[in-house]
Amino acid sequence: MTGNSDPKKEILAGIDRPLRIGTRESPLAMVQAEMAASAILSAHGWRPDQVELVPMVATGDKIQDRALADVGGKALWTKELDRALRDGDIDCAVHSMKDVETERPDIFTITAIMKRADIHDRLIGADSIDDLPQEAIVGTASPRRKAQLLRRRNDLDIRLIRGNVQTRLKKIEDGEFAATLLAAAGLDRLDMTDIGAEISTDIMLPAPSQGAIGIETLADSNHLRRVVREISCPNTSRAVTAERLFLQELTADCHSPVAASATIEGLRIHLRAEILLPDGSECVSDAFDFDMGDVAGPKRLARKLLGQASAELKAIFGR
Repeated sequence: MTGNSDPKKEILAGIDRPLRIGTRESPLAMVQAEMAASAILSAHGWRPDQVELVPMVATGDKIQDRALADVGGKALWTKELDRALRDGDIDCAVHSMKDVETERPDIFTITAIMKRADIHDRLIGADSIDDLPQEAIVGTASPRRKAQLLRRRNDLDIRLIRGNVQTRLKKIEDGEFAATLLAAAGLDRLDMTDIGAEISTDIMLPAPSQGAIGIETLADSNHLRRVVREISCPNTSRAVTAERLFLQELTADCHSPVAASATIEGLRIHLRAEILLPDGSECVSDAFDFDMGDVAGPKRLARKLLGQASAELKAIFGR
């Protein structure tokens, strides 16, 4: 390597085969992987044949009859990709960040987080939560959405619904459920922008990291980290990191109804968050502003919410 060499060309020269991008093979996951691939191609001026998608079936996609929180949690979305990345079968993995555990093995690192999409939830089957019929059957697999719905409408009959976006929409169409909730970001990425009614974040604060796509590499793969980090959005990365630090301090798991949303305001981060009992009967919420480099800020907010919570609510978060 000479002092006059082009760093981007050196990175490209170090990859003597296509960059292998691992992804779940669900329709939404494939679209998100294609977005990441396109961004990498554009960032480096590569040809289309210099990236390759490697789809695989996640355990979470195979289990359709139970809540994932009961059989392994978020790891069921990542473990196949983790194995492939660890064994060298792929060079990086694309994840929906809200599905990635807050505690990850040290050999992996989230190298890039792409610019965030719409963070809202959308209601499918009615124009608003208040418009749902009395005791309507609403499908969701999310403890957060269930608690938030029951907080507003404790008459609703909340039942488990599983499957990809298309499968869930079909269940609404067939009358199996009166309604369901889906992330606006996923619907938009599937070109379903006209489906569903947007729910205000004042009614349903989103899941931490909702709307964000992350790309993970091995921590010691320096050349691959240089390739991938070119597509990272700094402000999205800062916001998502704050939300994940908040979750980490709570010791929240897939059973924990929790919501958080961070926004960047100049050199400061504004973090809104709430924790709830599963039946929505208790909700503790607050917001906190802190400097961008203050990694303890999200943790202070988590401790504040726990300090205001009942013993029953604290117990849900491992406290």
